[in-house]
Amino acid sequence: MDESGFQAEYAKSDRSTCKGCYSNIAKDTLRLAIMVQSPSFDGKIPTWYHMGCFFKKVKPADPQIIKGFDNLRWDDQEKIRKKIDGTSKNESNDKSGETESDSKNFNAEYARSNRSTCHGCNIRIEKDLVRLSKKVSTNHHHSLTDQWYHIDCFKEHKDELQFNGTAETFLGFNELNKEDQTELKKKFGSLTTNRKRKGDKIEDSISENSDVSKAKQSKTEINNDLTSVEDEKRQRKLIETVADCMAFGALEHCSECGGFLIFNHHCYRCTGDVTEWTKCTYTTRTPTRKPFNIPDDIKTEYEAFKTYKYKKRDRILAPVIEKQVTIPKTSEVTPIIQEPTYDSSLPLSGYVISSAGRLSSSIATIQKEVERLGGTYSSKIDENVGIVISSKDEIQKKSKKLQDAEKLNIHIVSEEFINEIKNDRPSIIMEKCKISTWGILPHVRKQTKVDEEAKIKSGQQTSNKSDSRLKKSVPDKVQLKLKDGIAVDPDSGLEDTCHVLKDTETGDIYTAVLGLVDIIRGTNSFYKMQLLESDNGRQWFVFRAWGRTGTEFRGDKVDEYSRRKDAIDAYHALFLDKTGNQWLDRKNFQKLPNKHYPLEIDYGQHADSDQMKKILESANLNIHSKLSNSVQELIKMIFNVENMQQALLSFDIDLNKMPLGKLSKNQLDKAYQILTELQTLITSGITTSKTAIIDASNRFYTLIPHACGLGSLPLLDNVELIKTKTEMIDNLREIEIAYSMLDQSNNTIDSSEHPIDVHYKKLKCDLEPVDHNSDEFKLIEQYMIKTHAKTHDQYTLKLRELFKTKRDGEFDRFKKFQKLDNHQLLWHGSRTTNFAGILSQGLRIAPPEAPVTGYMFGKGVYFADMVSKSANYCWTSKTSPEGLMLLCEVALGKMYECYKATSLSASTLPNGTHSTKGCGSTMPDPKEYYHTNDGVLIPMGHGVSSNVRQTSLMYNEYIVYDTDQINMKYLLRLDFQYKY
Repeated sequence: MDESGFQAEYAKSDRSTCKGCYSNIAKDTLRLAIMVQSPSFDGKIPTWYHMGCFFKKVKPADPQIIKGFDNLRWDDQEKIRKKIDGTSKNESNDKSGETESDSKNFNAEYARSNRSTCHGCNIRIEKDLVRLSKKVSTNHHHSLTDQWYHIDCFKEHKDELQFNGTAETFLGFNELNKEDQTELKKKFGSLTTNRKRKGDKIEDSISENSDVSKAKQSKTEINNDLTSVEDEKRQRKLIETVADCMAFGALEHCSECGGFLIFNHHCYRCTGDVTEWTKCTYTTRTPTRKPFNIPDDIKTEYEAFKTYKYKKRDRILAPVIEKQVTIPKTSEVTPIIQEPTYDSSLPLSGYVISSAGRLSSSIATIQKEVERLGGTYSSKIDENVGIVISSKDEIQKKSKKLQDAEKLNIHIVSEEFINEIKNDRPSIIMEKCKISTWGILPHVRKQTKVDEEAKIKSGQQTSNKSDSRLKKSVPDKVQLKLKDGIAVDPDSGLEDTCHVLKDTETGDIYTAVLGLVDIIRGTNSFYKMQLLESDNGRQWFVFRAWGRTGTEFRGDKVDEYSRRKDAIDAYHALFLDKTGNQWLDRKNFQKLPNKHYPLEIDYGQHADSDQMKKILESANLNIHSKLSNSVQELIKMIFNVENMQQALLSFDIDLNKMPLGKLSKNQLDKAYQILTELQTLITSGITTSKTAIIDASNRFYTLIPHACGLGSLPLLDNVELIKTKTEMIDNLREIEIAYSMLDQSNNTIDSSEHPIDVHYKKLKCDLEPVDHNSDEFKLIEQYMIKTHAKTHDQYTLKLRELFKTKRDGEFDRFKKFQKLDNHQLLWHGSRTTNFAGILSQGLRIAPPEAPVTGYMFGKGVYFADMVSKSANYCWTSKTSPEGLMLLCEVALGKMYECYKATSLSASTLPNGTHSTKGCGSTMPDPKEYYHTNDGVLIPMGHGVSSNVRQTSLMYNEYIVYDTDQINMKYLLRLDFQYKY
């Protein structure tokens, strides 16, 4: 939604305070606002300024980007135009009519002592000397204090003090003696006694004949009726809408959805909804109109409407400004950094681009193309770089350049970016071609840094606290108090004295978490509500909290009730208000436009994560584990709660709304289905699917709450994003399995058994440590060393522990493929957090709901013969260098060889084939192959050329579509020793 960052209107009261000078803004005077994020809800609020103070803070590129500009009086529009054009003669003194309130802010008196100090020269003001002051706020409240000056010092700083009055403006002027009054008049001028306001002259010139009196009376009646609407904002909108219809004609309905059109800033937009999830995006500057007819009864009631006749006219609108670039006027204020103005002929103007790794084009070619498109090319990656062009292989290698880019949160895009940039603005194409899991828009990153520096400079907050409301981090650990298996939200402050109400007859638990996402409007909201009952059963409370997901911009409220029925009725009414659905009929929930949607999560009926962590880390001293130390350490690693949290965090999951152990399988399956739907829309190539993509994106982000700070959630409109989100859901499913196994509420631990032993048994997989001095250990170690690819040189691997694995029932299922030819021992890597699910349930194929996107050769289980190819999927880092990998005996049989991406499945494999081989340009040297006694091939040679031409793969990949073709043999615990 094209919402302006600025607003202009006439003050509705005298209660607002200018955020520039902290003095009052008088009623009915012009005020301008910078829209900022609300600290208590998901939305923007205006911060108001006098006109002069506003232009000291920012300078919009064009008046048309100021919302409400067209509704201002012509002379005020002209003042703003002159400010922007730089032709205003009295820029620093213009407060747009605030002179009537100046006397409240400026004072003159005789110094009562010699203790005050002049703010201009820092010299004491002697007792009984005339001193002048301006009232300023020392905080952000309405309390004001005087800043004192000598007369000459005040005059010297009067522009800075925004004083545009005369001697008589000062409060206390009449209390001064004649000499001092004369002195002030010489310094600041004097009011003329016969001056009248223009409005007074006009009123005096009006002859009070009967016709004029009637017209004035009728006009007043109309205005009173139009403004009788309670909400001030609606009053203003109503008047503006009626005026537009009378002047230019009534608006026809939206041609796309049938909704109503309203004037919005610089165009007319539809207020209707395409679906219950998505608003209509239709806008036009030339709407279809029809004659505006005033009903006869209205004409009869209001004299002014009797002579109205509709006349067809066209509303002339100012040209659309692409971007609301703002220019700071002084170094004292924090500049607002916007995306560089878009020029389709030079789309990269204002951007610094770098590249990393081996690409299809040379660096010289990329540099030439970047510069041709208006950008600047940099060979090194630093904070000035906004975009890095690279490849997925380079990301997997985790080169030094890309590590630097990740630290700086710089977007990594594919080479397609250079061609795509000709079609749309960089911010859109960056998201479309993004191949990294990190990265924020360059101007947002710069703004964050500028804001932080400004806050540090002003002493408002230290650097380690900057952006604390936006920082992506694991939520503070709060000990949840479970009562009857349900946690009371600690934000209510009632966790010690209350419990969540549960209906004993229906089993209903009175708690809900709701979500509302609209990518176009920038909405990413949550709403939590609970009905609490005091533990003594005498009081009831309805608690609710709301805000922007993933930030601390939020608010909450608690209402108290003395009767249970009243509290339940209030809870039902609140749920109906927020969702449009009845609480008692929520199982048949129907999403309604602009209403929240309930998330399917488990409301706290799990043990606390800290408690579970302690179970694994500290054991009863009287109980000894029967497991070896290496297996005990492995179990701790697999069930590490912090690793699970960090994994979710890496996918921008909001841990406050989707914490560990509260993931609904049904909700994850729905998310899969939406991603599949999006994949179909994207690959169909239908241009009319844009609205459908927005709609599906809204549904996905509602089901899976994402933390994007104050930024926008990316539209899921490209294959790479679908792949990333699919991987995210894959990991969420695995983590859900691990957490369910760890959860103490599902299984009662035998007090005579060590907790680690209990969780080991839950895996249903025997893990036997292999002696480091054995031939078996050395063989696997050599296989690991020899098959480390040269292109993956950012780390080396050290085999820390080796375990033989034997999953319950797996070998029995594998037997039917034992006679199949071509058994190989192959690598498989995955995140550490996935191994509880892998060991307990085996390697699995993506479910039918999951999109095919992201699987180069269809949905199957993937293996490699080069260790580092699989090791990259462990997603380790220099700060988290431990990973786990598998070696599996895979019954490949006859392989279907492919050289580029091909969508396959068990049913579409060519007859007579049993697996797929993606043929790479590098393979292990066949001369070094090793065969075990039972005929399994270990392709353990150093990497050599495969002599395969015209392949898109660098290394071999092996895919099976039946998990019974897999027999896990070894689990490796590895240290990734990063070189840089």
